[in-house]
Amino acid sequence: MPPMIPAAQEFHASLRVADLDASTAFYTAFFGVAPKERTARYTTFVVPHLALNFVLLVNDRGAPLDTYSLYHLGLGVATKAAVIESYHRARAAGAEIVKPPRTTWRGTPLHELWLRDPTGYLIEIYARLTQAELATMPADKEPEFLVPGTAPG
Repeated sequence: MPPMIPAAQEFHASLRVADLDASTAFYTAFFGVAPKERTARYTTFVVPHLALNFVLLVNDRGAPLDTYSLYHLGLGVATKAAVIESYHRARAAGAEIVKPPRTTWRGTPLHELWLRDPTGYLIEIYARLTQAELATMPADKEPEFLVPGTAPG
C-alpha cells in the first residue's frame, strides 16, 4: 500500500502545556536546540536531526489538559548506551524520571527510559535490541535495570 503522504519533509506536532516557560526549558534541554520562535502564547522548535517542527502552545482556554489521551511521545536512539546516557543527562537537567533505564523483553524488546515533561506528558527514550542482545533474553523475561541502584524496591 502506498503511503498517503508522498515524500514528507518534516513531522509537526503541537502540545498544549500548563506552563510555557517550564515546558520551553524542558524541551530546549531535551532536544538540545534553542527555540526557533518564542512568544507569550507559543514556542516553536525546529529540530533538524529529527526532521521535526514541534510547537508548545499555552493552555489559554482554561480547559483541563488531558495528558492521558496522548499515551506518550517516543524518541528512538541508536544503542543501549545512548539510553543510559539519556538517563544521566535527564537527571542532570532535573527531569522527572518515571521509569529508569531498563531492558524489557515482553512485547517489543527494548532498552527504554521513561520521562515526564512539566505538563505531565510521558516521553519514552528507546533503542531496539541487536540480535546479540536478543539472544540473551532471560527465561523469566523480567526487566533488567541498566543503571545500578535504579531498580524499584
